[in-house]
Amino acid sequence: MHRLSPALLWCFLFGNVVIGFGVLMVPGSLNDISHDLRISISASGVLITASSVLMCLSAPIFASVLGAYDRRKLLALVMLWYGVLHAVCIAMPDFEQILWLRVIAMLAPAIFTPQAAACVGQLAEPHARGRAITFIFLGWSISSVVGMPVAAWISEVYGWRSVFGVLSVLSFISAAWVWVALPNKIAPPVMTIAAWRETFRTKPLVLALLVTVISASGQFFLSAYFAPYFKLTLLTNPEQLSMLLAWFGACGLLGNIWLSRHVDRLGADKAVTLSLLLISISMVSWSLGSNFYLAFLVLTPWGLGMFATNSAQQARLIHIEPKLAAGSVALNTSSMYLGQAVGSAGGGWLIAQGRMDQLHWFALGGVLLAIATSLLASRATRLFRKYP
Repeated sequence: MHRLSPALLWCFLFGNVVIGFGVLMVPGSLNDISHDLRISISASGVLITASSVLMCLSAPIFASVLGAYDRRKLLALVMLWYGVLHAVCIAMPDFEQILWLRVIAMLAPAIFTPQAAACVGQLAEPHARGRAITFIFLGWSISSVVGMPVAAWISEVYGWRSVFGVLSVLSFISAAWVWVALPNKIAPPVMTIAAWRETFRTKPLVLALLVTVISASGQFFLSAYFAPYFKLTLLTNPEQLSMLLAWFGACGLLGNIWLSRHVDRLGADKAVTLSLLLISISMVSWSLGSNFYLAFLVLTPWGLGMFATNSAQQARLIHIEPKLAAGSVALNTSSMYLGQAVGSAGGGWLIAQGRMDQLHWFALGGVLLAIATSLLASRATRLFRKYP
């Protein structure tokens, strides 16, 4: 019987760093993508929206189709795919070709992140499951600390194609590491039609998934357009933009580290609500960030709650019903990307209407609605455990 080893946790953490870097590098590179390909900011945002739609639709499908496939082969192949297609993007001359390649490449996050979490959920001891899952999701926080600001800086100085090249190299390294670290014949339970039906009939799971959709929608109204927003409103140069994004990511890392240590004691439900409250503080005070230095203060609560929310959501779903983890975690990934698609599309529409200064109010509305839904999900979970 296979057990969860520290080496495997680090392997999955690094994989999530690479996956997160690939997802977050486009928001950090929008300025140069728009300039190099001679398209508007709102048009370049379609790279985010289209990729998010694909990831949303494909994550639950892959949870069923690939259910019995050996995870060592699957996850190594997925990271190889991620690297190759982004390498091909570098040579493409126009936006339409890049868009299609990027969208197809983003099948990788739809598979890797939920399947890695499902593997950890299967291999970890029940008392350590929440901490193990939040640990591998530190990779997303690290990618925000290092990847997003580095991508923004490289893009502003050397061009967005160099950013895609860095991602390709990291993807190949991750593929090799997965092949070495992951044992053979690891396959979480297959999601059957009956299991999917049970998932959608479990009210706490459905409400928890709605929290992910709504909170991601709210946040991506604004966060998808950080680079052009700060450049336009604060007149940031490449170094200043990288510093802001690095600080935002560092807060995300700190928040996730704290959560990974305390989620089992605090409870995933409370952790989600607390994280969303922190995010709402930033959005309420957003207009106070009127200069470069005040922007650091305003971003801090949002950063602390950003990745902590999603990590706690993963733990929450698995704790509600462990036997449905493969499906619920895949649906959570799908929900996150659905929210990103809605938020980035909505934010792009507002920018096209000349309403960039109103993005934070739409973001706040989404987060407040997510908090209310989270409280409903907590109540439903208590009733589910009392009357299963």
